Amino acid sequence: MRDLRWPPPPDGGPRVLRTDRARPRAGRPTLPAPPTEPVETPHGVRLEQLITGAGDPVTVFAHGLASDISGTRPLGSGVPGRRVFFHFRGHGRSDAPPGPWSFADLAADLRAVADRCGATRALGVSMGAAALCRLLAETPDRFERIVLYLPAPLSGPRPRAAGERFERLLAALRSGHAAEIAEAVEPEIPPSARDTPAGWSHLRRRVDQLQSDGLAEQLGTLWDEPAVPDDEALRRFRGRALIIGCAGDPVHPLDVARRLADLFPHAELDIHDRPAVLWNDRATLRDSISGFLRA
Repeated sequence: MRDLRWPPPPDGGPRVLRTDRARPRAGRPTLPAPPTEPVETPHGVRLEQLITGAGDPVTVFAHGLASDISGTRPLGSGVPGRRVFFHFRGHGRSDAPPGPWSFADLAADLRAVADRCGATRALGVSMGAAALCRLLAETPDRFERIVLYLPAPLSGPRPRAAGERFERLLAALRSGHAAEIAEAVEPEIPPSARDTPAGWSHLRRRVDQLQSDGLAEQLGTLWDEPAVPDDEALRRFRGRALIIGCAGDPVHPLDVARRLADLFPHAELDIHDRPAVLWNDRATLRDSISGFLRA
């Protein structure tokens, strides 16, 4: 990686060579993560959870592969009621039972959290969207409204880029070196943001979180079986669905979003024209999600 400099600047901004004698800017640490709590599940896997907001409706948020609660929280901005974020098994401080794991296991994690808080709405990101689809294939009346953001494939092999990115991250974590982890995380940030305060802050937060909590290697077995054995079962869902896809994303093929929009009887399809939607079109994305879940 040619443009990464580690460790990042202490104030979160780019390092700039200065010709004057101005004093360096004071260090500014990243903000501490909000306190989470462990919750027990009927299937014996303890999961890490965070609840924000109050009242009804209750919406549960399911993150993507190798992501975390902090990465999912921006999608809940403006969503009314209680917002319940959690870590799937193998992420954060959630348990990592012996593998192999399947999307049936992830659906059980999601169901346990949703049932515990009485969620009637759900948002899934990538892997979390596939887990949500698995849950709905088994229980089509579980939610009233769902959002699938950059959904992962429900059957067949993952895109090669997705598998390579995950393996690269696991190898970096095995090394224990912060610079290697940062290099593996960097593709999450669009090139235009990599040497900005926001880019450095994201990189520092992700490296700190991954070094602290790690990532279970059992996650690599998820795609050994289809996420949803028969995606035609999703046609039984009678709630409302918002499917958000993106053109030009090698990890999240647009065809997957289009297929899901065709399967769900009451679906809206929202297509963005460039990758890194949360970076490049955050305000529009949040307005779309909050407006749909507010209805």
